[in-house]
Amino acid sequence: FSVPLLVPPFTNIKDNLPTLGTEEVLFATCTAAGSKPPAEVRWLTGALRDKVRTTTNSTQYDNGTTTTVSSLFGVPTREINGHQVQCVISGDSLSTEKSLPFTIQVYFPPTEVNIRAISEDSFECVTEANPNAKFIWSRSGQPLPQPGVKVEGAKLQLLSLTSDLNGLYQCEASNAYGREHGQLYVHVAAGACSAAWALFGLLLTLNVIGVAAWCFFKCGCFQRYSQQQHFIYLICSSPDIKPYTHNVQIGLKLFDHLK
Repeated sequence: FSVPLLVPPFTNIKDNLPTLGTEEVLFATCTAAGSKPPAEVRWLTGALRDKVRTTTNSTQYDNGTTTTVSSLFGVPTREINGHQVQCVISGDSLSTEKSLPFTIQVYFPPTEVNIRAISEDSFECVTEANPNAKFIWSRSGQPLPQPGVKVEGAKLQLLSLTSDLNGLYQCEASNAYGREHGQLYVHVAAGACSAAWALFGLLLTLNVIGVAAWCFFKCGCFQRYSQQQHFIYLICSSPDIKPYTHNVQIGLKLFDHLK
């Protein structure tokens, strides 16, 4: 009487590094290598059950061991990105089941870049990307005004509210899969502009958007600029009022009618 030789498998999961797309691709493979007797390999996909499929193949070797590979397929969308699944390996050569967690990663370049105001003098570049994007701020046609601005990753802070800061700023977001950019036009205006803001707000309440934009343009608080710009911000600064910013993107959409 002889005791069967049991050989536990070497196990691993390999990420296939799928990129964003609309066609089915291989997400990952789960392998149980060199086991005796053959191991069983299966995926637990939970909520993704209807969005993925699996295949399993086994190869037996002359020494009596078997390698089993289970593959996970699906369409690489942003919705499926970040979901966790598990590869479960079992068999007579294992005293207990072995569970290998795996997070599906769908890789894609930065999407549309938005710039938002996070305080009266600070802006942040926002986008979605995998892996996370790196950010570079620049100013069109001239270097960033130093020490007038402070850059920390995606954030741009205006340290001194003077006309030296005026200009077109660009935030470039990039990763290994591509790059995208957003633009911000900054214009530091004199305190007299506060009256124009009051008029602008009054006209907005009357739904006279076109007239409001025209009055604002005529007061000189901001300048006409290409429709390609994503954002225009007015910064009012005066000894008798607290500096503040305002997004006037809604007025920008009307500029082509005012030319």
